Amino acid sequence: MVMMLYQLNGIELDLTQQRTLAKLGWQAVTDGHSDVALVSLQGQGESHVATSLKQAAATTKIALIEADDCNLASTALANGADDYLLLPIEPIQLEQLFVRLRKVHSNDGSFISVAPVSRQMMMLAQRAALVPATVLLTGESGVGKERVARYIHEQSPRAKHSFVSVNCAAIPDSMLEALLFGHVKGAFTNAYAEKMGKFEYANHGTLLLDEISEMSPMLQAKLLRVLQEREVERLGSHTAVKLDIKIIAATNKDLRQEVAAGRFRQDLFYRLDVLPLHIVPLRDRCEDILPIAQSLLGHYEMQYNAGQCQFSSAAKSALIAHSWPGNVRELDNRIQRALVMRHGASLQPSDLGLTTPKAAPVSTAKTIAKSKKQIEFQYIVDILKQQGGSRSRCAEELGITPRALRYKLAQMRDNGIDIDEQLKNVASF
Repeated sequence: MVMMLYQLNGIELDLTQQRTLAKLGWQAVTDGHSDVALVSLQGQGESHVATSLKQAAATTKIALIEADDCNLASTALANGADDYLLLPIEPIQLEQLFVRLRKVHSNDGSFISVAPVSRQMMMLAQRAALVPATVLLTGESGVGKERVARYIHEQSPRAKHSFVSVNCAAIPDSMLEALLFGHVKGAFTNAYAEKMGKFEYANHGTLLLDEISEMSPMLQAKLLRVLQEREVERLGSHTAVKLDIKIIAATNKDLRQEVAAGRFRQDLFYRLDVLPLHIVPLRDRCEDILPIAQSLLGHYEMQYNAGQCQFSSAAKSALIAHSWPGNVRELDNRIQRALVMRHGASLQPSDLGLTTPKAAPVSTAKTIAKSKKQIEFQYIVDILKQQGGSRSRCAEELGITPRALRYKLAQMRDNGIDIDEQLKNVASF
C-alpha cells in the first residue's frame, strides 16, 4: 500500500521514496491539514486503510486510486472511503472528483458519518438525493434528521433552489394549515393580504415536514392530496398551483404503530415511506462521537473567543462512555458548556458536565468491538428483511458489492447468526 496526497503522473519512485511520501501524507492528513487524501492501494487490497484514515481525520475526504478492481474499491467505500478512481486517470476525472468532494466538504452542517451504520445510511441518502421520491427520516430526537434532510437537498439537482423546513409539532393546527398552503386576502379573520405558503416557497426545491406524526387528521388528508395531485390551493382560492417539489418527512415516532393506533393515515404513510432512512442513536454509533465533538468544538471556538482548545484524554473517555439520551443535540449543548466553564485550553470531563469513567477491564475494548459488529449485523438483517431476502437488492441498498455482502454474511454465520432462520417468515418479492 502506498499513500499519496498528489497524483504523480509519469514519476517513478523507489521504495524508500514511496515510504517517505506515505509517512508525510499520513502526517498531513492526521494533522488536519488536508481536505482530500488520494490513497493508492497499488492492487494490494488494503481497503481498510480508509477506515483508519477516517478514524484519525474524520473531516478529510478519502478518495481511492485502484488499478482495475471495482469490487475492491466498492468494499473500501463501505469501509470509509468517500469516492474512488480507476487507473489510468485523466486530468478531467481528477477535476470532477475534487468538485464532488468539495461540494460535500464545504457543508459545515453535514452529517458526520464514521461508524459503518452511519456510512451505510448516508450512502442511501446520496441515492435518495438523485430521485424525486419522498423520503421518510426516522430516529430519536436530536440524532440529526434535519442535517440529513439538508444533505439530501444539497446533493440533489434541486440544490440551487430553496430548502424549507416546517416543524409540525411547534405550530397550532389552524396556523399550520395557513403556513403550509398560504391564503388569499380575506380567507379568514386577520387575513389582510394574500400570502404564499411553504409548499410554494419550496417549489422546485425541498420541503422538510418535521415531526410529521403530530399533524392533525384533517391536515394529513390535505397533505395526501398534495402528494397525489402535485398541486396546492391557497386557503380561500380555487386556483391550483402546480408543484415540482421533493418532500422529506421526519419523525421520532414509529409511524407503523401510529397507523395501527389510528392516529396516522395508512394511505399517507405509504405515500411518505417510499425511501425510508433510519438514523440510529448516537450511543449506537460510538465511532461518530469524537469526530462530531471535534467538529462542534471547532465550530464554537471562534464564537466563544476560546482560542484553540482540545479534549483531554479523560474528556474523550467521558464522551465515549456517556449514553447520550439527547443524542447530537445534547453533545452540542455540552460542547458549548465546556467552552464557558473551561479553566484552560485542555477540556476536562467536569467542563462537559460529565464524570470521569472508571478504568475498564482489558476485556472492555473487545466487548465494545463485539457490540459494534452486532449493530452492523442487525442492520444487514433488517435490510435483508426489507428486500424480501434478496441478496442482490440488499447489497444495492447497502451500497456495497454482492461479493462484499457475501463476505459479511459469512462473518455473520461465523458469529452464530442463522440468517435463514432470521428470514424464515419474510415474504420474498
